[in-house]
Amino acid sequence: MERDKKSSSSSSSPISDVGAWGMNIISSVGIIMANKQLMSANGYAFTFATTLTGFHFAVTALVGFVSNSTGYTASMHVPLWELLWFSIVANMSIAAMNFSLMLNSVGFYQISKLSMIPVVCVMEWILHNKHYSKEVKWSVVVVVIGVGVCTVTDVKINAKGFLCACVAVLATSLQQISIGSLQKKYSVGAFELLSKTAPIQAISLLVLGPFIDYYLSGNLISDYIRSISSGAIVFILLSCSLAVFCNISQYLCIGRFSAVSFQVLGHMKTVCVLTLGWVLFDSQLTLKNILGMLVAIAGMIIYSWAVEAEKASSKVTATHTKHSLTEEELNLLKEGLENIPIKDYELGESK
Repeated sequence: MERDKKSSSSSSSPISDVGAWGMNIISSVGIIMANKQLMSANGYAFTFATTLTGFHFAVTALVGFVSNSTGYTASMHVPLWELLWFSIVANMSIAAMNFSLMLNSVGFYQISKLSMIPVVCVMEWILHNKHYSKEVKWSVVVVVIGVGVCTVTDVKINAKGFLCACVAVLATSLQQISIGSLQKKYSVGAFELLSKTAPIQAISLLVLGPFIDYYLSGNLISDYIRSISSGAIVFILLSCSLAVFCNISQYLCIGRFSAVSFQVLGHMKTVCVLTLGWVLFDSQLTLKNILGMLVAIAGMIIYSWAVEAEKASSKVTATHTKHSLTEEELNLLKEGLENIPIKDYELGESK
């Protein structure tokens, strides 16, 4: 019971909220930088993205197992069919994203990622009857425009790529909504839920990953392993270590806020990646990129303000409703008062 109280108080702490976002941004940007070095032709040419994701979840599952075994975290019950369903959706998201990146131009791939924000909004409205204020909607539009300006370049569409992009967007949106839903439905913490889903995802991705990667790249991971360098091993371990923090922080952020907030504020990672790419890898950063990043940051600030204003408004409404009586309650109270006999308190008798 004490543990529940502590966890609930920490979950509402602004400091822990900022910490969760900070962990997600730093680990996500770090893993992108590490993977860029690991997978690029100028780096270690490790072209097995799906299998690498399987390594990520295997290490995450190992950390979860050690944490549960040592008693640092408790293993909470979640039905196996829910875990299997979630893992299928999550793995479909990963595979479809990889196929989308392969079959589509970079510009269309970025557009498909931006479309996740409105798709998540619509899906939350359909599944959970969630409504958004006008300010939140406009701030989302500003973020989408800003990120679109700084990332979208050439846009080429083909039938197979479009289908993969649609599957990727729908599966990723559903997966992120499900993370928050499962945590609330079974009163399970972010890390506890992750420690249950990670083993299933790890096994399935490690079994299917090499075949998917062979289809995507035409290379066999067994051939790569025979001549793997120590540098590649170091970056694989670094990528897996960062993935643990990235996965935990994703579950934390969605559990504390919402899938929409995770998508909107998560585009801060895009801004950081572009900036670090310019600083570390001499990537080109044009005036268009800079203006787009400024618009995106402005949209994120407006979104944060709009969400806080929406929370404050809902609290005021809830307080007003709590202290106000409905017409039916007033009638019942009136009838009750009329039926109570009036006493003469001086004589102690009823009149």
